[in-house]
Amino acid sequence: MREQATQARVFIIDDEPPIIELARLYLEREGYRVEGFGTAAGGLSRINASSPDLVILDLMLPDGDGFEICRQVRAHSDVPILVLTARADDVDKIVGLELGADDYMTKPFNPRELVARVKAILRRRSTGEADSSEVRVGPLTVDLSRHEARLQERLLQLRSKEFALLAAFARAPGIVLTRERLLDKVWGYDYAGETRTVDVHVNHVREKLAGSSVAIETIRGTGYKLVLRDALQEETAAPDTAPQSGI
Repeated sequence: MREQATQARVFIIDDEPPIIELARLYLEREGYRVEGFGTAAGGLSRINASSPDLVILDLMLPDGDGFEICRQVRAHSDVPILVLTARADDVDKIVGLELGADDYMTKPFNPRELVARVKAILRRRSTGEADSSEVRVGPLTVDLSRHEARLQERLLQLRSKEFALLAAFARAPGIVLTRERLLDKVWGYDYAGETRTVDVHVNHVREKLAGSSVAIETIRGTGYKLVLRDALQEETAAPDTAPQSGI
């Protein structure tokens, strides 16, 4: 892990110097190269000039909000973004995820947990890019080496976590994946019961698959699975050869 860390640059955008210094202290101990910025303008300018490996972004900044930075960065880059929010409710978290953030933490935070999350994000990203295989499910093709997904010939516009989720489903078509398992496979650790983020990202992926025969089906109280609607229709139309289940 240290070898990976020494290759990674982390930008921290936060208007509280103690927060930047605390994060810098713990991240640099792990070998990460850290740059801190106290304003939205300064951080965004630096991101545009020199692409980092990961951005830690406060949502409340003196010259703008982190939501706008997230929106602007996502317009041209899929760099991982970990957002920080001082609010304990879900509003900031969900909006941040909808704008393309990969993860979130609520202030005050444990710096060791911050390091763990940074490691998990970069590890998952590295693993996904290193996998050169291609997965096909009906008209869906997921190219893990190119980080691309297509329906027939149409390229799907997917954010980083959306692609990782779709890849996880495509590797196990028809298999129910629990929210906890998806958190582990895609985010790399346990969210301590906060599975709402999975639902938000699954809904985004569903929107990208709309109109195709590929669908993500909800298994109430358990999780989700990838299915082919054509296959489901064939099963429905096929003669009954087994005892009725009563459903």
